[in-house]
Amino acid sequence: MNFKLKRLDWYIIKKFLGTYFFAILLIITISVVFDINEKIDKFLQPEVPLDAIILDYYLNFIPYFANLFSPLFTFIAVIFFTSKLADNSEIIAMLASGMSFRRLMLPYAISAGIIALVTFVLGSYIIPPANETRIEFQNTYIRNKKTDVVRNFQVEIEPGVIAYFDRYDDRSGMGYRFSLENFEGKQLISRLTANSTKYDSLYQWTVIDYIIRDFNGMRENVTTGSRKDTTLTIIPSDFLISATDCETMTTPELATYINRQKKRGIGNIQTFQIEYHKRYASIMAAFILTSIGASLSSRKIKGGMGLNIGIGLALSFSYILFTTVTATFAINGSVSPMVAAWIPNILYTFIAIYLYRKAPR
Repeated sequence: MNFKLKRLDWYIIKKFLGTYFFAILLIITISVVFDINEKIDKFLQPEVPLDAIILDYYLNFIPYFANLFSPLFTFIAVIFFTSKLADNSEIIAMLASGMSFRRLMLPYAISAGIIALVTFVLGSYIIPPANETRIEFQNTYIRNKKTDVVRNFQVEIEPGVIAYFDRYDDRSGMGYRFSLENFEGKQLISRLTANSTKYDSLYQWTVIDYIIRDFNGMRENVTTGSRKDTTLTIIPSDFLISATDCETMTTPELATYINRQKKRGIGNIQTFQIEYHKRYASIMAAFILTSIGASLSSRKIKGGMGLNIGIGLALSFSYILFTTVTATFAINGSVSPMVAAWIPNILYTFIAIYLYRKAPR
């Protein structure tokens, strides 16, 4: 079969990508209007500078929102322009000329590949650093969602070295009722306890009003002091985990962070794992939703474009709803984050296969 791109292929690709960017522009414009309406009271506060609203917030909000709902925009674009082609009998003419539906899907697949690649690069490397500025603006002027206090936190900072904070307050950089236990195998060889500890700089901590107990068989050596500088291979960001932190990490940073937290026995990293797997799942989502949209809307029906667009929107919103539900299950520990990220794609792959078989030939 000849898969060399022809003028008709370029026509479909241009229609696909043009409609995709038009859908983004339209929906983003509506979203920005609604977002301004929701936050107008905050924006009118005298301490909120206008340049920060435009440059720090909306300049970073628009690409983040567009990339987040790229699968939806892809689906809408396919449904809209393919329904228009079918309504104008252009697809009938293509198939009547001897072109198979499989061959017709080639420019769709190329367009989906372009969107998937751009979406992945943006979401993995470009948007996360920009999100830091956007989230900082939100935390400063709209609503602070940053985690500043953690309680009853225990972590293995090195093999056999266990640290515990009864409470840590990031605003003051102080931890209270701190302990540090050193094990050899299952045997405790030393234990440091302190009324408080202060974070100074990278891995540098100061313990205050401390007691060190060194154990040697049945013997115990006790050392006390008021202040002691020490090095701990842990920093506050390792345990002050906010829901939006995963959005500020590139994909390699996410992978490194997840592996480090797993080794230290920190459990509440499901949100980071879901974000990591969703970035890869979105690549396949572009192809699956494109196949569903093209197969569904390529047939000319009596209901016209409106019926196809209605069915397409219902399917696209059900996909987004399904991804939200499975992510919730993963956060609650009911399913693994990887399964939660890929279940919607697996289910909609079967829908895509079914609609592809029902598509006109």
